[in-house]
Amino acid sequence: MAQEIIEAPIPGKIVSVSVSAGDTVEEDGELCILQSMKMQNPILSPVDGTVVEIKVEAGQTVETGDVLIIIEEA
Repeated sequence: MAQEIIEAPIPGKIVSVSVSAGDTVEEDGELCILQSMKMQNPILSPVDGTVVEIKVEAGQTVETGDVLIIIEEA
């Protein structure tokens, strides 16, 4: 099965992570919240699948293109 790599679309700070490794997620389900320029932006799953790995934690600063979460497509 294919893996979907979720990357930061903008630089900012991870406010919260809504999933754990092994969780099943649905397309458009919230994965984490990324704060940038005082706005909180939900990062949503582009696919149905299972969370394989979480590469970030709350409070971490990320740059555009940093890998946040890896999902195994259902």
